[in-house]
Amino acid sequence: MFLAVNPYLFIAIGLIAIIAAIFIITFIVNRRTPVPKGCEHLKIEESNCLACSNSDCKIHQEFDLKKIEEELKEESKK
Repeated sequence: MFLAVNPYLFIAIGLIAIIAAIFIITFIVNRRTPVPKGCEHLKIEESNCLACSNSDCKIHQEFDLKKIEEELKEESKK
């Protein structure tokens, strides 16, 4: 019964495992890559960031949180 297993199944599982390993390795290497010299103190302008439609971006979310916090502070002062 076990010998009748399609060999393409093993190839497919192997390819998926290789692709997953490549993804994990490149993700870790990307996280460990230092910021290039001269770019350490670059700041993102809030107006440009909030004009972007990518709401999944961490920087965009941080600006949104700051904006909400400022609005709440202003409302609590009233």
